[in-house]
Amino acid sequence: MNDAPETAEQAPVKKKAGSGGVFVDLIACVIIPTLILKKLSGDDMLGPNYALILALSLPFLVGLWGFIKQRKISFIPALGFISILLTGGIGLLQLPKEYIAYKEALVPGLIALAAMISIYTKHPFIRAFIYNDDFVDTDTVGARLAQAGKTEEFDQMMVTATWIMTSSFILSSVLNYLLAKWIVVAESGTPEFNDQLGTMALWSYPVIALPCSVFTIYALFYVMRNIKRLTGMELEEVFRG
Repeated sequence: MNDAPETAEQAPVKKKAGSGGVFVDLIACVIIPTLILKKLSGDDMLGPNYALILALSLPFLVGLWGFIKQRKISFIPALGFISILLTGGIGLLQLPKEYIAYKEALVPGLIALAAMISIYTKHPFIRAFIYNDDFVDTDTVGARLAQAGKTEEFDQMMVTATWIMTSSFILSSVLNYLLAKWIVVAESGTPEFNDQLGTMALWSYPVIALPCSVFTIYALFYVMRNIKRLTGMELEEVFRG
């Protein structure tokens, strides 16, 4: 019996629990629901109500599967679930179309509010996105900061990074509202309403996700550059793996 430890080449690759990656999420949560809303909402197909239920069920199932695999509820996935329920409720209850714009602004707005509140706690919001144990060797970084007497300066830097991330959610809230007001003009409960929801989902990625990604990438580089400056560590030492 061979009890020798596995080498890095022999060890099986362990995937993180959750979804199948960004590409799979994009197909399941955006592309397929958009096609359902735009192609199956007519009265000669599923009709607006059943098409809306089917389209929203896919991102719901993706989120549910991630919860089952990870065994925990995170803040942002929970807001995503609420967003799906609100969209379905507006369509199925045939509420005024203006509610969609309010809903689109609400979700990133709540995240921005939570991020701002977190600045006044011991755990700024940036820690959930960038500076966490899955991504960074926080124990080693913390020890180096303490040795160098830079812990307080590091905490101030994290507050600034949190404000950078907060700005991205504020921008997302404003862009979501404007995009919804521009695209969704049909009354809820109609095939045209569903079609416009699908169009809005497609436009949201280039119009909203790309600018907000710029903020996130900048915040990442800002945090890593300052960790290197304050601790003297190389980035290879900072990142896990």
